[in-house]
Amino acid sequence: MATTTEQKTVHIIGFPSDLGAGRRGVDMGPSAIRLADIATKLQEIGYAVQDEGDLEIKNSEVQDLYAPNLRYLPEIARACNELHSSVRTVLDSGGFPLVLGGDHSMSIGTISGVAAHCKANNKRLGVIWVDAHTDINTPDTTPSGNIHGMPIAVLLGMGAPELTTIGGDFTKLEARNIAVIGARSIDHGERVTIKQHGVPVYTMFEIDKEGIYSIVKKIIDHFRDHVDHIHVSFDCDSVDPTVASGVGTPVPGGLSYREAHFIMEALAETGMVGSMEVAEVNPILDTMNASAHFAAGIVCSCMGQRIL
Repeated sequence: MATTTEQKTVHIIGFPSDLGAGRRGVDMGPSAIRLADIATKLQEIGYAVQDEGDLEIKNSEVQDLYAPNLRYLPEIARACNELHSSVRTVLDSGGFPLVLGGDHSMSIGTISGVAAHCKANNKRLGVIWVDAHTDINTPDTTPSGNIHGMPIAVLLGMGAPELTTIGGDFTKLEARNIAVIGARSIDHGERVTIKQHGVPVYTMFEIDKEGIYSIVKKIIDHFRDHVDHIHVSFDCDSVDPTVASGVGTPVPGGLSYREAHFIMEALAETGMVGSMEVAEVNPILDTMNASAHFAAGIVCSCMGQRIL
C-alpha cells in the first residue's frame, strides 16, 4: 500500500442528508455504503477504521423551504458547519476523514474542514471532483435552487455568506487547483462562471478524445507542483447509469467502471490523497445495493487497493 495514508486511521463520518438535492433518498446513502462492508474492506487492505456515526440532520418535512434559490439553507449551513468541525478534528489528529453522503452539498462542509486544516498547517489544497455536473451554480444562476449544485462556487467564495464563511472567512480553493472529471451536464450560468474563473473541467468529450490516462496524468503532474494535500470528492453519478443506477441525478454517457477505478488507482499512487468523500448514493433507485458496493470499491481503489 504505497500511499501517505499508510498507518493512518480512517474515520468514517456519515452525512445523511438529501436537503440539497431535488429528490429524496440519498440521505440513506451512508447506511447503504456501510452495508456494503466499507469498513471491513478497508481493514482488509491494512487500515484501522473508526466509525464516527452520522451527523444529525433534520429532514425536509420538519422545516421550511427557506428560499426558492437556496432551498433549506439554514439546516444545510448548520450541518455543513458541524461536518467541517468533524473533518478538521480528524485531520488535526493525524487521521484520514472519509465522509459518506448524502447529497453533494456536504462538500461545502467537508472541504471547508480540509481547507481550514491546510491553512493552519501551511499546506496547499487540491481537489479532484469526479462528477457528471460541475456544481458551480450560485443563487443567481441556479435553475433549481438545490444547494448540491453550488459547492464549487461556494468554495471559490461565491454565494451565500452562511456557506462561504464555514470554516473561516477565506476562499477555500484556488480555481487552478480543482480538476472536475467526467462532466456532461452543465448549466448555462455554470459555463459562464467556469470560463470567468478558469476552472479546469474535463468533460466526457475530452475523455473520449484524449483518453483517461492522458487526462489524469496531466492533472497529477500539475498537482505535484502546486498542492500538498489532495481531497477526492467522488459523486457516483459520474459513472454511467449502467455502472451505478442508484444515484441522485443519473446522466447517460458517463465514466466506465474501469475509467473510474483508474482515476482512483492513479491518485493512490501519488501518495498525496489525505481525505475523501463519496456522494449521491440513492438506495431507493438501486438494485441489490449494487451502487453502494461500487462506491465502496471506489473508496478502496483510492486508498491503495490493487488488482495485483
